[in-house]
Amino acid sequence: MKNPLRYFLFLAKIPINIKPVLYLGFKNKYDLKNKIILVVFLLSFSLIAGAQVIKDPALRTKNGSINQSTGTINDTVQRRGGRSTSNKSIKNKDAKITDYLIISHVNDTTYVDTTLTIKKEYKYNYLRKDNFELMPFSNLGQTYNTLSYNFGDTSLMPRFGARARHFNYMEAEDINYYHVPTPLTDLFYKTAFSQGQLIDAFFTVNTTKQFNFSAAYKGLRSLGIYQHILTSTGNFRFTSSYKTKNKRYIANAHFVSQDLSNQENGGLTDESVAFFESGDSEFRDRGVLEVNFEDAENILKGKRFYLNHSYAIINQNDSVSKNNLNVKHIMLFKDKNFTFDQTLANDFFGESFQSRVLRDRVTLEELHNQVQLNYSNNIVGNLQFNASHNNYNYGYDKIVILNENTITNRLKGDVFAVGGKYKKQIGGFLIQGEIGVNIAGDLDGNYVKGEASYQITNDIKLAAQINHSSKAPNYNTQLNQSDYINYNWQNNFNNVETQQLVFNLTSKKIANITVDASTISDYVYFGKNELGVVRPFQNDKSITYLRVKANKEIKYGNFALNNTVMYQNVKDDNNTLNVPEVITRNTLYYSNHVFKKAMYLQTGIIFNYFTEYNMNAYDPLLAEFYTQNDQKLGGFPRLDFFINAKVRQTRIYLKAEHINAAFTGYKYYSAPNTPYRDFAVRFGLVWNFFL
Repeated sequence: MKNPLRYFLFLAKIPINIKPVLYLGFKNKYDLKNKIILVVFLLSFSLIAGAQVIKDPALRTKNGSINQSTGTINDTVQRRGGRSTSNKSIKNKDAKITDYLIISHVNDTTYVDTTLTIKKEYKYNYLRKDNFELMPFSNLGQTYNTLSYNFGDTSLMPRFGARARHFNYMEAEDINYYHVPTPLTDLFYKTAFSQGQLIDAFFTVNTTKQFNFSAAYKGLRSLGIYQHILTSTGNFRFTSSYKTKNKRYIANAHFVSQDLSNQENGGLTDESVAFFESGDSEFRDRGVLEVNFEDAENILKGKRFYLNHSYAIINQNDSVSKNNLNVKHIMLFKDKNFTFDQTLANDFFGESFQSRVLRDRVTLEELHNQVQLNYSNNIVGNLQFNASHNNYNYGYDKIVILNENTITNRLKGDVFAVGGKYKKQIGGFLIQGEIGVNIAGDLDGNYVKGEASYQITNDIKLAAQINHSSKAPNYNTQLNQSDYINYNWQNNFNNVETQQLVFNLTSKKIANITVDASTISDYVYFGKNELGVVRPFQNDKSITYLRVKANKEIKYGNFALNNTVMYQNVKDDNNTLNVPEVITRNTLYYSNHVFKKAMYLQTGIIFNYFTEYNMNAYDPLLAEFYTQNDQKLGGFPRLDFFINAKVRQTRIYLKAEHINAAFTGYKYYSAPNTPYRDFAVRFGLVWNFFL
């Protein structure tokens, strides 16, 4: 094949829901997905055959500058032809390790990390994020129960519903841009639960010093061990970056298409819960346990186009005052839809308008435009003024008349907002502020955010932050339609108002400690009414919420004990915000080079635990969690044993999950009637290639 990259891009354009007539011999859409993933893997492998491998310390950097600190693992460079040399002897001046840049949507910069650390172990999961504050469901790709909440959001617009489907939904702030001197490939692979795999394949290249593009696809299929919980998800990303030679004009753009499908079973029946907890060997095969239904599926789909480009009117970085003035335009268009399908009506959700082929589908189209004027110099600091316009269109294709009340089909309109940002370094102090307010339109909203930090020593940094926010609750709490009678409503809730105060201490020698206190007024949540029907409600009392989180690693020789502990306290007269009082994760592990330093090895045990509390229940029709105060769950330990290794630029992961499942009691749940995972052994790898 003369140009395998062109074929890779052609495959990436194939829609996930391609019509059966185009399957060309594949058994089903999942078979097609798996083969596309395999082809992508093989093509990427062929592109990097004989590639050079480069050391990447990859420590975080801020404000567009690069932290020159090195990592803890002494990587080597694999030259073309197989000869290994030290990093200092790289002859290719275009392949310096600090040139493989990863740039966030706010221009913070990092560079590629191929080290093996305990933090990499925490992030080696479906989300590729540390999920310390989340409780996963049994199957990979299902949702997560939230153990802790952060009320520091500064968005002025309400969010789309189906929040339980959004953990793996990549928002605009989750997309990075790249600048690399040579092509870079990142391959992520992990086994799933029965008849499935997880892969995330990524490729980026600079065709010139001014232009970069990247293409990536994350795909999952996992059958699971309980009845009717198949997950099948896909996240396709394409990014491009361009800047002129004089760097006056800079543009970043991306396109994302996502398809997150989950079969739903409503959890175990009450009778099956008793069988599960009994530990009887007859029910160790979880497929024999009865579930509430086996004919439902929900799916979240979305497409997004994003453009962020700026032009420097004044660019005097070389002058003493460093005056800079630029104008920036950000455009974002997103199209989302959420669908719940069920073959036969089920009493689990109450009465329905029809008995067969039930289908609820809601859509959101939103166009966001923002214009910024940014000015900076050594005296004033960084100053920004911005103006925004949002056009939104949320709803359904019909109206509902219920009990002589008409439920509309659409929430749509325009919102105009203005705002600003300020940032200034004064000696060891860094002061930042941000403000935004909706000045016209159908939705009120405002936020204020201020932060000050001080670098006391090279090791100790203190920071304080204050946040205020007022915005409309999520769209699906305001308007919802369904073929199930109880799931139709239209509400006119007050804005949810939050105030948050945050203190941070960052120190390797002492600990990393975060304390945040929040007050929430008019909190909107899902719960059950006196008839046992799930509905949205607004809390008429204020909630006070305190969190204290500490992280500290203690090392002795090649051994280390990594500890993360969180304490939470909620004062809520109506018991609408439920969280565990204590969450802890403690990891004892050993690290060392082996086989004459050809391999770097890490092995250890992870202990996870959270105290018993009224854990939120899951509603599959809404894809939302709702508050319940009838059943306390939690209080069970989870022990994982892992062996991880790094050979050149490949990280290999092997983990025995929940090894204590069989001898600490079968009362481990992710939500009411929804058991957590049994003991399982899984493996995978992350592989980077540099041409």
